[in-house]
Amino acid sequence: MQQMNNLRRIDLNLLVILDALLSEQHVTRAAERLHLSQPAVSHALARLRNLLGDPLLVRAGAGLVQTPRALELVVPLAAALAQVQALLAPNAFDPATTQRTFRLAMSDYGAAIVLPGLIRTLRREAPGIDLQISHGSRESMLEGVLNGDIDVAAGVFPEMPHELRSTHLFEEHYACLVDRNSLPADGGLDLPTYLARPHVLLEMRGSGTPEIERALTALRERRRVAVSLPHWSVAPELISGTDLILTVASRGLRDIDQSSLVVVPPPFHIPSFTFVLAWHKRRGGDQALNWLNRRIGEGIER
Repeated sequence: MQQMNNLRRIDLNLLVILDALLSEQHVTRAAERLHLSQPAVSHALARLRNLLGDPLLVRAGAGLVQTPRALELVVPLAAALAQVQALLAPNAFDPATTQRTFRLAMSDYGAAIVLPGLIRTLRREAPGIDLQISHGSRESMLEGVLNGDIDVAAGVFPEMPHELRSTHLFEEHYACLVDRNSLPADGGLDLPTYLARPHVLLEMRGSGTPEIERALTALRERRRVAVSLPHWSVAPELISGTDLILTVASRGLRDIDQSSLVVVPPPFHIPSFTFVLAWHKRRGGDQALNWLNRRIGEGIER
């Protein structure tokens, strides 16, 4: 009886607001995410603090931080909300009529590979499905899936937490982008030239391209990184007219204008890698997410 009385005190909407507050750690941003007024979210936070007997979010400098009790709630709260959503969802998922937003995490390389085909599919088959795209390091993307902030992450994840499921999308290898006029007369790129030239590195903090550095370390060699960038878009422009070399995943170079730039194989062995989708096991019964994952795989050019 006491348990039933406790359940009657809980408004499911409070749990949704709590999830947003713990994710955003900011009352105004949580209100914007939920399409509620700031006073309404502040009032809900006061009710949650009273209900749970904990401040949940406390002031630290100019922002709010989670209390230890709040940190304990993040994962089970996300799991509970996902289960409720699955319980209340219609038995038959209809992409043509579904109204829903999915949160995807991927690098700009992943976005270039995944999004064009996926967006065309959604506009044709599921116009009510919207996407929110974010990016981060490999670790932060997986952390987002674990805590429920992200529905699915696309990327290279050598170490997959046991709580997550994954599906293989494709195998990828590395290639080098160089200025056509900077190549030797035979048009190739040998190891001494590679090591003597400066390099552009695409690196997001905490991620980078450890596969390339590990391959060079195996040869007892190092390269000089002249420019380190957190995003792809400007990188090819830095190569044109210079002696710089960019070593990246080959699919990102498919649409390069080869009038001034040329794609060549690396002059040493760099192991290929697997590009995957990752989502939480607790979402296994989510028909809409399962449909989305299948469409992502089908829309990638092989």
